[in-house]
Amino acid sequence: MAAVNPLTKDKAAPEVHEIFDNLTKSMGFMPNFFAAMAHRPAVLKLLLPLYGAIVNQGTVEPRYKELAYLKTAHINGCEY
Repeated sequence: MAAVNPLTKDKAAPEVHEIFDNLTKSMGFMPNFFAAMAHRPAVLKLLLPLYGAIVNQGTVEPRYKELAYLKTAHINGCEY
């Protein structure tokens, strides 16, 4: 099965360096999910507002949304 490896900031396109800096500052690290999306800078730029809306809006707390993501990954045998 093919894999998409996360990029480091130095290997990512310069147009997403600010995203790397902002996510690292706010989360304390660069999540691999977003670092992998950096292969497609335009997609990463569009994904961030959508992801933010999904996680930070609504009545379900973000931690429960994360738990749902993890449980779904486990049920589907996701090794990541």
